[in-house]
Amino acid sequence: MVEHSNEQQQQLSAVLKAVSDPTRRSLLTTLVQEGASRVTDLAAAYDMSLNAVSKHIKVLEKAGLAERRTVGREHLIEARLEPIAAIVAWLQSLRSVWDLRLEKLEHLLTLQQNDPKDQPREDSDG
Repeated sequence: MVEHSNEQQQQLSAVLKAVSDPTRRSLLTTLVQEGASRVTDLAAAYDMSLNAVSKHIKVLEKAGLAERRTVGREHLIEARLEPIAAIVAWLQSLRSVWDLRLEKLEHLLTLQQNDPKDQPREDSDG
């Protein structure tokens, strides 16, 4: 089984928490599709206050999924997808465990099929 450091576990938890909310997933998708955007432009698409959208963005920033940069007086939010690698690695580790289990099951089924005592006998009386 693959073990991850405490820091990796914390990063994975933060990323999963961030993307667990539909609004944050939508914000992240918008940032990926449209590129860097102002908070006010992002908030215009949602039926919630600017403050509420800003809080969602802060969760994305804390998880490393978004980054704020300042250009003049504008604050632009950009998507950062590197932390998604933590989710991918975790899912791949789960997949490898299931692949091993399925291989063992396949091996057991093959042994059972090849066992002569499990084969039906033909009657010699005919």
